[in-house]
Amino acid sequence: MSSYLSPLQLNGFTSLNALSAQQYNELKAELLIQPFLAGQTVVCLSESLKKTCFLVSGDLFYQSAEGAEIYIEAGSEESQHALPANTAEPYTLVAATDCSVVLIERSRLAGLLTWRQASQDLLLELEAEGEDMEWLSALLDNPLFSRVPAVNIREMLQRLHRLDLPQGSAVLEEGGRGDRCYFLRSGNAEVTQGRDGQEQVLAQLSMGACFGEEALLSDAPRNATVTLLEDSRVLYLERADFLELLKAPVTEEVSFAQAGQLLAQGAQWLDVRRLDEYERGHAAQALHMPLDLLRLKERLLDKDKIYLCYCDDGKRSQSAVFLLTQLGYQAYALRGGTDVLSIMPREAFLCEDGSGYLLRSGGRFERSS
Repeated sequence: MSSYLSPLQLNGFTSLNALSAQQYNELKAELLIQPFLAGQTVVCLSESLKKTCFLVSGDLFYQSAEGAEIYIEAGSEESQHALPANTAEPYTLVAATDCSVVLIERSRLAGLLTWRQASQDLLLELEAEGEDMEWLSALLDNPLFSRVPAVNIREMLQRLHRLDLPQGSAVLEEGGRGDRCYFLRSGNAEVTQGRDGQEQVLAQLSMGACFGEEALLSDAPRNATVTLLEDSRVLYLERADFLELLKAPVTEEVSFAQAGQLLAQGAQWLDVRRLDEYERGHAAQALHMPLDLLRLKERLLDKDKIYLCYCDDGKRSQSAVFLLTQLGYQAYALRGGTDVLSIMPREAFLCEDGSGYLLRSGGRFERSS
C-alpha cells in the first residue's frame, strides 16, 4: 500500500510546513514516500533541475556534475530542507544506505509557496480593513485561485460581482452555457445531475464553495445544476476577467552583475523569504522582510532607496517588486533568484547566517543581537 507524507511529517520539513491544509490536499498525490536501496540513484543528472527531494529516512550522497560529494543523513539539519541547497547546476542523488524520500516537481512547489505567502499578506491587509477573515480564507483556499498569479489576487477579488438570490434559484443549469464561475458567500446550495430521467443529488455546498469553474477553462456546457437551498449571497467572476488575470504582470528584474552595480550606488538587498530560510544564509547586510508581511512593514522602508529583492527561484521576489512598485518604491527582483547562481557564487552570496538585521523607521537598520 502506498504511503504519503502525513501532515505531522510535513511539519519536519522547511518549505513543506508552510503549505496550507488545502495546498497539502492538492499536493498529496506528489507526496508519495518512495523507498530506495543502498546504491540506487534517487535523482539522476537529467532530472535534477526539475526535482526537489526531501529525505524521510536513511542517508544520501549528493554528487555534483563536477565531482563534489556531500553526505546527508536523515534527521540532520541539512535534511530538514529541500535537497540539495543549490540548484543551479545538475547533480545526482544516490542512496548511501537504504532510504526513503519524497520527490516533488520544483516549479510546482515553488508556485504553491509563493501563492501561500502572497495570500497571507493580502489577508493581513484585508483584516486591517475590517473584512471577514473566515469567508476570505475559505475563498482563497479554492484551487481556482491558485491558478492566478499571486500578484493578481487582489485584482481578482475586486472583479467579483454580487448577487442576492432567493431560495430555490437555479444559479446554473445543466446543459447551459458556461461563461462564469460562482462563489457562495452565504447560504447553502445543492448540486444535481440528470441521470436516467431522474435528478440525482451529487453534493451540497456551503460558504466559500466554488462552482461552475470548469466553464472558465473550457467551452463545454454545464454538467450539473446548482440550486440554492435558502436565501443566499453569491459572487461571480466573468470568464474574460479570469483569463486576463491568468497573465502575470511584468516586473523589473536585474542580473546578478547589474545588482552589483546598483549596490555600489547605494541600493539595498531585501530578502523576502521566510525567517527560517533567511537565518540559514542571507546576503551581507540584507534586510529581511518576508513576502507575507511586506505590506505591513513597508512603511519602514525608505522611498529614496533602491531595493533589490531576492528569494530562491525569483517568484516571491517578483511578487514583492510588484507590490513595492504599487506602493511607490523603486525595486528590482534578482532574475531567476539564488537558484541560478553556481555553487561558489551562491555560497559567497548567502554568506551570513542568524537573525541578521532589524529595520527601523526611516529606513535605518541595525544588527540584531
